[in-house]
Formats: sequence, C-alpha cells, structure tokens
Amino acid sequence: MTAVIAFVGAAMIGALLAETRVSRANERALRARGAVVPPGDVYAAMAVVYPMSFLAMAAEGVWRSSNAGGAPDGPNWFVSGVLLFVASKALKYWAIRALGERWTFRVMVLPGVPLVRTGPYRHIDHPNYVAVVGELVGAAMMCGAPISGSIALVVFGALLWARVRFESAALQRAYERRG
Repeated sequence: MTAVIAFVGAAMIGALLAETRVSRANERALRARGAVVPPGDVYAAMAVVYPMSFLAMAAEGVWRSSNAGGAPDGPNWFVSGVLLFVASKALKYWAIRALGERWTFRVMVLPGVPLVRTGPYRHIDHPNYVAVVGELVGAAMMCGAPISGSIALVVFGALLWARVRFESAALQRAYERRG
C-alpha cells in the first residue's frame, strides 16, 4: 500500500502542477486584457498551504502504511477517497471550462466583463472552492491521513473562507461599477 500512496501523492502534485501552468497562462492573458488584482487577497498563504497539505497527507499515509502493517478493517476509505477526489476534479474542471481564460489561482477582475453564470456557476457562486474541499477530503481518505487531513482542512478551510469573502467583495465592487 505504501507504493500506492506514494503514487497517489505524486499524481496529486502532478495535477496541481498542470493546473498551475494553466493558471499562469490565463493570468498572462488576463493581464494583457487589462485585468487587475485587487489588494488584500490571501493567495500567498493559499499557495503554500494547498500543496503542502497534499504533501503532508501523502507523507502521513506512507508513514502509516509502512508502520501499521497493512490496511485496517472497516470501510474502504481508499476507494471512497478516489471517488470523492475524481468527482471533485470533475467539478473543478467543469468550473475551469466555464470560466475559460478567466480561471486562475489569483483573484483577477476583468473590467467591463460580466460574471460567468454558465456551467456550475448557474447553481453555485464558488464551485471551484467546493471542489477544492472535496479534493482535500478525498486525498486524506485515499492516503489514510486523518491527522494531516484534518489539519489541512481546518487551516485551508479558514483561508478559503477568507478568500470567498474577498473574491465575492471584489467581484461585487467591479460589477457595481459596471451598473
């Protein structure tokens, strides 16, 4: 199981690196179109805590697997975690598709452009963040990392709460200026 958890950790980091590449390309395109980054975001902290969460969960999972002598009896947390993680990625990629080049890790406001209300944004204001929470919970389940998973969820959840408030306010201000 140790090798499986190490592979899962590497796959999670690989997906994050691919998403980083898309985000950076979109940031360049948005800046070229005049997008602005409002001050006061918690992005810097999120940029550290999010990948470190996955690394910590993978490390805890590898440690538990190599020291615990096998998987515990009970529900199959690994399979459940995989299903949750995959469903969360599907939601995230649906949100990314709906936003197109407007999807980035940073909050960027594109003046004169209305909010996206297609895809999952028809149903919820921040589907990408719902997906991120699902990714964290799914990763903790896959890796068998109850301690680092719980800590990551609390710490990143607090950052996410601040981010949602910041982003909603920034978008609201930009939208009010248009009206």
